[in-house]
Formats: sequence, C-alpha cells, structure tokens
Amino acid sequence: MNQKRKECVAMLLAGGQGSRLYALTKSTAKPAVTFGGKYRIIDFPLSNCINSGIDTVGVLTQYQPLVLNDYVGNGLPWDLDRTYGGVKILPPYQGQKKADWYKGTANAIYQNLTFINNYDPEYVIILSGDHIYRMDYAAMLRYHKKKDADCTIAVLEVPIEEASRFGILTTHDDGQIYKFTEKPKEPDSTKASMGIYIFNKKKLEEYLIADEADENSSNDFGKNIIPNMLANGERMFAYPFEGYWKDVGTIDSLWQANMDLLGDDPAFSMNDETKGKIYSRSSVSPPQFVGGGAVISNSIITEGCKINGTVINSVLSHGVTVETGAVVKDSVIMANTYIGKDACVDYSILDESITVEGGAKVGESKETAKGIAVIGNGLTVKAGTTVEAGAMIQE
Repeated sequence: MNQKRKECVAMLLAGGQGSRLYALTKSTAKPAVTFGGKYRIIDFPLSNCINSGIDTVGVLTQYQPLVLNDYVGNGLPWDLDRTYGGVKILPPYQGQKKADWYKGTANAIYQNLTFINNYDPEYVIILSGDHIYRMDYAAMLRYHKKKDADCTIAVLEVPIEEASRFGILTTHDDGQIYKFTEKPKEPDSTKASMGIYIFNKKKLEEYLIADEADENSSNDFGKNIIPNMLANGERMFAYPFEGYWKDVGTIDSLWQANMDLLGDDPAFSMNDETKGKIYSRSSVSPPQFVGGGAVISNSIITEGCKINGTVINSVLSHGVTVETGAVVKDSVIMANTYIGKDACVDYSILDESITVEGGAKVGESKETAKGIAVIGNGLTVKAGTTVEAGAMIQE
C-alpha cells in the first residue's frame, strides 16, 4: 500500500427500512428523512465524523437508496471529498461466491471488510444513521485506547423505568462490561447502548468471520457479536455519553426531536457551534418572505419560505408557503409544501411537495388528538376536506 494508513475508519449503517416512520420512508431511506428544516438525519453522524477528525466513512445502504445516494454525493458539504478516504456509498454487491442483501448489522460490515482493510486501520467505529446528536468520537477513541479495550460501547444513562426498551450494559466501577441484556424485563442497570461501537480492527474481523460461519446467527451486533465477545472474556468497556441524543425511529420521536429545537433554551441547539457544526447539503434558496399580516411564534423558518399566515411552535423546511388565513401549529413541514388560504395544519408531519388546498384541515390540537397526522410525499389534500388526527396518508 502506497498510501498512509488510516488510524480509524467509520462504518455508517444507513440501510434500514425505517418502517415505523411509515409514509415518510415509503420512497426514501430513514437517514435521508428531513430534520430541523434544512438538515437530514444522516448529517449528524457525518458531521460528527469530520468534527472528530475521522475522514474515511463507509455508508452502507440498502433500502430505497436513491435519495440518500444523491444527497451524500461526493461528500463535499462535510469535507469528506477526499482522494484517499472520504465518504463512500457501499450497497450490497455481487461477490465472487454469491450476492446477498445485508442480513443484519454484523453481516453488513462483514461484506465490506475489503473496504475496511483497504485503509489498514487499527480501529473501526460502527455508527447508526438514525440518531440526532453531537458527539466527539475522538474522545471515545482516546478512552478506548486508555482502557486497552477490544471493544468500547457508547452508553447513555436512561431512567430505570425506560431501560427495558434498550440494550442494557452492566459494568464494574472502572467501566468494564460484564453483562449485556437486550431489552431486559427487569433491568439491573441504567446504562443503555447507543449502538455506537469502537473495535480493534483485528478483533472485529475475527468475530465477523466466525459469526458469518454460524448458520444459526442473526448476524447482528447486539444479538451476536457483543454477547459472543463477552462470553469469550474480551476486554469491553462502556463509554459514558452526556448530552442530547434522540433515536428518531418513530413518528412521535421524530416530531419530538424537531420540537426540541424550539424555545429560548432548546433541549438541542443547532446554533451552538462550540459543540461542533452540523453540515448539510441544503439547497440554495432566496431569503424567507414574511408578509405584513403574518404571525410567527417559537418556530424555525428555513430559507425560501413565504409566510402570510400564522405559524406557531413549528419547524418549516425550505420553500414552504403558508397563505393568508392559514394556521400551522405544533407541526413539522418539509420542503416545497404549499398550505393554502384558510387551511389549518395542527400536530402533523407533512412530507415534501405536499399541497394542502384552501380551507382544508389536517390534524387537530395535540391536547385532544389521538396521534400525529402524517401525509406522504407529493400528495394533495383537497379544498375543504379533513385529514383526521393520527391519520397516516401514503397515497
């Protein structure tokens, strides 16, 4: 090899279907879903990588990859357009022996060991493409080295009553893991796995090869690789993470994460660049236009929006129009959506390029609604019609 080896390579798992986001992921992969007005979910791990000094990232795609592939492109917005390294899209491919869809998270990495070995790294960090957070992976790597670990898992403290929803790690006082339980009914720890792993590359390769040879394996890190390493007495440590982290794998969590951006003291600020800038491939649009009769309160209004109506406690992506008399409240509105005169959108998520015609009503107040109303990409809500609270409109 005539290139300098990379100390650490990141592998970003971005191939999941995201079925719990329903209409929003019908035609696009979950990491490509819009977030916070001008971002997409994948912007967060990609930005974390470059902010942490990791300049080689493999993005593993599978389900509906077209939008995601186009969005990532050559990696320029994240300073990942490198001749050697940078960001690379890694779909399943025809190998010498056979072609396989990725069967699980571990199998996805196994199928791309050639990509990893091309850079001869000492460490590999495994990331997920469906979380909203800022994190210094370099600090986690320093911890991994200090502990002389074979595997380090990032953990978040969660309330004991919520621990049964996560993979839970039980550790000694020095952070060494001695027990891992996937969604325990009676958890004995509040350390929840964030699905972020750092492995010594040689150890990772050893366990992936063994896992692939096991016909009974689910080929999954949480179900197979981590338990097998623990059972064999490998040095495994929990890295404590403090800060905002949200798994946006459901409609409710995606809505809440957008709402967490709002207010004078938001739970998660996109403007605090001291913690690392979040980069994106946002389209260049003209400035927002706010009409004389418009009312805007506690909302994010992205460039290119035209607001003549009322927007309260909402997040609007670029190119959204809200006409005179229209009211948008407690909602997430994605790019190039049109909300007509006297229409009402309340406690809803509207995908891109939707038309809500004049006088139409989508959703109802979150104080009384049975759920968040969701409308899929490119659809039209006819004038004067009503989309009930909690409805999921896909076509």
